[in-house]
Amino acid sequence: MRGRAVSHADSPTPTPPPRSFLAFDFGTRRIGVATGNTLTRSATPLRTIALDADARFDAIARLIADWQPSALVVGVPFHPDGAAHDNTERARRFARQLHGRFRLVVHEVDERYTTTEAASGGARDLDAASAAIILNQFLNSPE
Repeated sequence: MRGRAVSHADSPTPTPPPRSFLAFDFGTRRIGVATGNTLTRSATPLRTIALDADARFDAIARLIADWQPSALVVGVPFHPDGAAHDNTERARRFARQLHGRFRLVVHEVDERYTTTEAASGGARDLDAASAAIILNQFLNSPE
């Protein structure tokens, strides 16, 4: 007696495990932080860090230890026409520092108009809300 042939089309496609992220809206005085994941494809504002450089990274280290993200996301600002400016390079440097210190993959996302969007939504903490918008853009972009 022969068995039934099984087509690979009958097999379910394995779903990749959910990934979690911390996102940062970088500023020279403040850094907004949000968290989110690929399961819900949504982000939640966490807090704003307003400390000097060394203390900032200590606070970020605590957040990474608490949330254990799969990767990090950093908003990179550009002029409305897409041209880079001084803060573009500062945000990219921050992204490189995060990668170097924490050995996590860091994704960069264009963050034009996120603060305006956060303000129009009535956010109490504009920086953290902007970080959530940045992360939502990342989570909902085509791969």
